[in-house]
Amino acid sequence: MEREQELEWKEAQSIVINVDLVSAAKRHLEFLAAVDRKRWLYEGQGLDRAIYRYNACWLPLLAKHSKSPLFEGPLVVPFDCEWVWHCHRLNPVRYKTDCREFYGRILDNEKVVSSLEGTSRNATEEIWKTLYPGEPFELDLANTLQDNTYVKKDLEKFTKYDLISAVHRQSPFFYQVSRPHMNDNRYLEGAVARYKGFLHLIKRNKEKSIPSFSVPTYDVDLIWHTHQLHPVSYCKDLLKIMGKILEHDDTDSDRTKGQKLDVGYSGTTKTFEEMYGCRYWRAGAMYRGSAPSPVRTTPFSGISAKKAGTFNENQKIILPKRKALEVMLEFVGVRNLPEDHKGSLYVSFSKAQPDEIFSAKRSLTICSESGEKQVASFQCEPNGHLVFELISLLPTTKASKTMGTTSMPLEDFLSPESNLTVEKWLELVPSSNIMGSKPIGLRVAISVTIPTPAPYVLHMTRSRMFSKNSCLFPLPVRVLAKSWTDVVDDAGNLVMSLQMRDSKKPKGKKKLAREVVCIMESGETRTLAEFAESEWSIVNSPWSLQLPNTNNDDGHILELTGPHTVRLYSGGRLDYESRRCEKHKVEHGQPDRHLITAVEFSEKEPYGKAVAVLDLKSGTVKVKEEWFLMPSFILNYIFGNISRKEGYNNLITSSKISNVEGLSTEVVSQKEVEAVKENGLITVKVGAASGGCGSGCGSGCGNAVRSVESGGGCGSGCGGGCGDMAKAGGCGSGCGGGCGDMAKSSGCGSGCGGGCGDMVKSGGCGSGCGGGCGDMVKSGGCGSGCGGGCGDMVKSGGCGSGCGGGCGDMVKSSMGKCGGCGGGCGGGGGGGCGGGCSNKQVGVPGNEIVVA
Repeated sequence: MEREQELEWKEAQSIVINVDLVSAAKRHLEFLAAVDRKRWLYEGQGLDRAIYRYNACWLPLLAKHSKSPLFEGPLVVPFDCEWVWHCHRLNPVRYKTDCREFYGRILDNEKVVSSLEGTSRNATEEIWKTLYPGEPFELDLANTLQDNTYVKKDLEKFTKYDLISAVHRQSPFFYQVSRPHMNDNRYLEGAVARYKGFLHLIKRNKEKSIPSFSVPTYDVDLIWHTHQLHPVSYCKDLLKIMGKILEHDDTDSDRTKGQKLDVGYSGTTKTFEEMYGCRYWRAGAMYRGSAPSPVRTTPFSGISAKKAGTFNENQKIILPKRKALEVMLEFVGVRNLPEDHKGSLYVSFSKAQPDEIFSAKRSLTICSESGEKQVASFQCEPNGHLVFELISLLPTTKASKTMGTTSMPLEDFLSPESNLTVEKWLELVPSSNIMGSKPIGLRVAISVTIPTPAPYVLHMTRSRMFSKNSCLFPLPVRVLAKSWTDVVDDAGNLVMSLQMRDSKKPKGKKKLAREVVCIMESGETRTLAEFAESEWSIVNSPWSLQLPNTNNDDGHILELTGPHTVRLYSGGRLDYESRRCEKHKVEHGQPDRHLITAVEFSEKEPYGKAVAVLDLKSGTVKVKEEWFLMPSFILNYIFGNISRKEGYNNLITSSKISNVEGLSTEVVSQKEVEAVKENGLITVKVGAASGGCGSGCGSGCGNAVRSVESGGGCGSGCGGGCGDMAKAGGCGSGCGGGCGDMAKSSGCGSGCGGGCGDMVKSGGCGSGCGGGCGDMVKSGGCGSGCGGGCGDMVKSGGCGSGCGGGCGDMVKSSMGKCGGCGGGCGGGGGGGCGGGCSNKQVGVPGNEIVVA
C-alpha cells in the first residue's frame, strides 16, 4: 500500500508546469499586499473607475502591443487595471472566452510587468497619453474622488462578466495568505509539490469518472491562483495534464457543515490521504477566520515621525528575543502491539523541556484505532524535542499504563534541507513491563511553519522581592515599603520597577506636574516620563502622548507621536479583536473595554497594524515590536494610575478629563467601566457586559482565531457558535466569571457547551470547572460534563471525567484525561492506516471548489 502511494506521489511530481511558480508566488503576494494598502480598489467609485479603465484602455492597449509591439521592452500595467485584470484571470475559462470574443486570442502577461517591479514606465505612459488623452496613467484615491468629469462610453468590447463581484470575492484572500511563512522558499516549494498532487488527484478522479468537488488548502490555493495569472501557460499546462482547462469556482463561501465547501473539503482530504499516504492539512495553510474589522475605512494620511534623539541607555529594556513556529500534529497509526493488548489507546505529547509558549502535556487518539481524526495545532519555540508517550486505557478498571515513548527533535525542521513536513513510523522505547517480539511503531505526521518573532509579554505586579536573575537589577529591600509597581516578563524576571509621583511644583502653575520614575541599580530613582504642557512625554526620547484633535476621524482615544505614529483605541482591535455575535454586542456592549490596542500607521500600513495590546484588567502588556516596549508599559502604568485615582470613566468615556494627570480635554469614546485596585493590580468591573455569551446569544458568538483575554462567564442559553467559530456548541447556564480567557477565572457553571469562550485560549466550561477555567499560563482542569470546546490545546488544563466528544476545537483541542475528544478523519487515514475513519475536521481551508 505504501509503495503504491509513493509511486502515485512520484507521478504527481512529474507534472510539468511552464512557470516558475515559487518566484511568481512571491510577486503575487507582493502585489496583493500593495492592493491591500489601496483598499479603495475593493469597492465603490474607485473600483468602478478601475473596471472602466481596464475594459476601455488596458485590454485594447495590451491587444495592440501583443499583436505588434509598439516599442521595445515590456508594457507596464497601471496598478488599478492590474487589480481588475488579476481578478478577471482568476476565472480562466471566462477570461479565455472574453479574450477570444473581443480580440481573437488569449491576451497573455508574458510581455507585461507590474508597476511594482521598478521597470521604467515612460514608454508605456507615452503610448497611453497618445491613445487616451485626458485619462491619467495611474489612478489614485484623490483623483478618483475629485474627478467626476470622465464619461463612461458604451464600449463594444466590454466583458459582461461581473467584475465587481469577482473583486469582492478575491478581496478577502490576502488575509488568508498574508503571514510571513507564506513567503518562505521552502514553504512555497512544498506548496508547489502539493499543488501538483492536487492536480493529479483531480486527473485520477476524471479518469475514473468520479464526480468531485476538490477544495484546496490555502497554500495550494495560492499556487493555483499564481498559475492562473499566466493565462496562456495555464491553459496549455492544464490541457496537457488532464485534457481540459480546470475551472476555478470561487463563488461559494458557506463553510457550514454539510454544505458544498465542507463536503468538498472532506472528500478532497479523504482522497488525498488515501492516494498519497500523507496528510492533506498543513501548518499555516488552514482557514484563519474572516479578517478583523478595520480601525479606519480610509487610509491614514497624517503620518509623521520625529527623529529619535539620545536615549538614556539605563532606561532601555533588554529582553531576550523569542521565536515561535506553528505546529500541526496527528497520530495516524500504530503497529506491532502485543497480542494480549486489550485497552484503548491514546498518545500524550509534550516538550521535553517546556518553553514559555508551550509548557503543557496534551493528548490525542490514534486515527487507525479510534476511527476519528484528531489534529492538534499549537505554537512553541523552535527548539528541544517533542516527546510522545503511547498510553493504554484498560477497559474495565480504567487504569492507564504507558506502552512506550519516543521523541522527535524540532531542530530537524530548521535545516535548509527540511521541507517543514514529516510523516513516518517511529519506534517506541518500551516500558519495562511491556514485552513483544517487535518494537511498537507509531506513525506520526507533523507539519510546521518557519519560526517567526514571538510577541513580548510583560506583567504589572505589586512590589515583591526579586530573584537574582532579573533583567536589569534587583530592587533594594529598603524601597519595598514604598508603593512600587513591578514590570516582570513571562518567566517572572524583573524588568523594571515604577512609581508615579508629584514632581516639584512649576513656577507660575497651580497644578502639580506628574512623573513616572524607576529604580536604578544604585538605588537612585530616575525619571522615565513626565507630564508638562498638557501632554505626557518619555524623557530623553521623542515620544509624547496627546489627546485627539477635534477632527477625530476614527474614534481613537489617544495618539502617541515619536519615531512612529501610533494611535490608541479602546478595546481589542485588529489582531486582538474579540469576535462576538451581533445580539451579544447589542445586549451587552463591548466586552473588552479593559483593553487598549496600540495601532501603528505608516506608508506601508496606511490602515494600521496592531503593535501592542494593553490589558488594564490584568496589568498585562503584549508587544509585537521591540521599539514599542518602553512606551507600552509606561502607557499601561499611566493608564492604571489614572483609573485608580480618577476612575476608568475618565480615560475611556466621553466625559471631560480636567484633572487626570494632564489629560485636560475631551477623550472620545462611548463606554463606561468601573475600575478598582485589588492586591496591587487593576481589575475592571464591567457589570452585565462582563459575561462571555449572554442568554439567547445566537450563532457566531466568540472568536475564530484572534484571541483576547476577555473575561466574564457564559450566560444561559448561549446558542450555537458561541466560542469556536467553525464548530461551536451552545454555552450552558451559570458559567462563572472568566469562562473564557482571563488571568485565572473562577469556576465555570454547569453545561457550558462547545467553544464557550475563545477558540484559541479559552477554558472548557463544565460543571464545577475549577479555578483557572480559561487561560493565563496554566489553567485548571474542566469538571464533569465538559462539552465540546473543553480547554485550549496550548495553554488550558486537562479535561476531567465525562468530557464529551469534540472536546475543544478539532484543531486546537485539549484532551488530557479526556474521552472522545475531537473527531473526523479523512477516510483511511492515509499511509496504510486503513479505512473506516470518519471525516469530521473543522475549518474548511479554502474558498474555491474544482468541478471535474
